[in-house]
Amino acid sequence: MPLSQQEIEQYREKGYVIPDFRLPEETLARIREAYERLLEAHKDDPDFSPDFILGPHMTSGYGVKGDPAWLDFARDPAILDLLEQLIGPDIILWGVTIFGKPAKSGKATPWHQDGDYYPIEPLETTTVWISLDGSSPENGCMRVVPGSHRERKVYKHHWEEKPDQTLAQVIDADQVDLESAEDLVLEPGQVSIHDVYLVHGSNANRSDKRRMGLVLRYMPGSSYYNHGSGQATEDQGSRHGYTKRALFLLRGRDRSGRNDFSVGH
Repeated sequence: MPLSQQEIEQYREKGYVIPDFRLPEETLARIREAYERLLEAHKDDPDFSPDFILGPHMTSGYGVKGDPAWLDFARDPAILDLLEQLIGPDIILWGVTIFGKPAKSGKATPWHQDGDYYPIEPLETTTVWISLDGSSPENGCMRVVPGSHRERKVYKHHWEEKPDQTLAQVIDADQVDLESAEDLVLEPGQVSIHDVYLVHGSNANRSDKRRMGLVLRYMPGSSYYNHGSGQATEDQGSRHGYTKRALFLLRGRDRSGRNDFSVGH
């Protein structure tokens, strides 16, 4: 199997794992080409930010000139094999995001839990983070608080909108031990996988090296993506478009029987 028993146990215990796995160079080359096409298509768009690109896999509805190639990357059988060991055989893709984090100016991502703003019931979802350029403390790698997912609870967050941050939802820092944070150092082609309850964030990129990360969000078929409840987050000022996210059943079936696969398409 793609994941060893030790890797599965680490994911359960720490809330994340960096598998002994790497995307082949051919796939990385296709991601680089798609990314360059995306940047070129938006070079004259004053509203486009490479720091945070939502929905590049969709050709409309997300404010970017999308490309179905990004959906192919999310469908990669090797990625789905890794996921199947963690969330089961029924896999639904509900989000694709690029955190471009350019050299010298890449924004920070404040400490948060993804589950603070995901309209998923029950709240079970997993993020696959693919490193295109390599990710280190110098260029603002993701940082995590290991074990912060174990209580299966969403801690209190507050709204803190800043121009130098990619997100506005920020965890109240007195609830977790941020001093125990670990850096997720990745080489090009490596991936990290983390749980929806894991507390994480990243520092700004002040280095000369870009830190592009392709983020793929999957949930098990037993969960329901409630497009209606996503309105509350948008009313707060979120630009993440939770009411119109397109769902893709990639493996198995929709065991919840409630997911709407027509929204956003």
